[in-house]
Amino acid sequence: MGILDTLLGLIKSQATKNAAPSADAPTGSSSNLLDSVIDLISDPQTGGLSGLVEKIAAGGLGDQVASWVGTGENLPISAEQLQAVLGSPFVQGLAEKFGINTADVAGSLSSLLPQVIDKLTPDGEVPGDNKLLEIGLAGLKSILGSKTA
Repeated sequence: MGILDTLLGLIKSQATKNAAPSADAPTGSSSNLLDSVIDLISDPQTGGLSGLVEKIAAGGLGDQVASWVGTGENLPISAEQLQAVLGSPFVQGLAEKFGINTADVAGSLSSLLPQVIDKLTPDGEVPGDNKLLEIGLAGLKSILGSKTA
């Protein structure tokens, strides 16, 4: 998965450059959380993107995650719902790692995770690793294309 990791890193770095920082967020916290989301999605131990989608659905949030994967509007998820599905130890660990409180981490993840899953599933289904690579390459081409225009 080395190529996928490299590609996700390139896309992540471009996304963090384009992201507008929140006025109350500590410097670098949104890029750190994006790092954590990408690590979660690309971690083979968690089952990657499909494993994360299955975990969220199994946690009673099937409608929400189906909307993120689907091509329609994304349903919201609350910070509390996300923390319950991912686990308080996971959210607490991120909070300690980045020096911010758990409510802020859960809140940021609850808005970031649906967007990331939505962008990685443009055809309305969870792609396999090869398809995920193709999506990443297409995104990279569009980023590079806009820089040369």
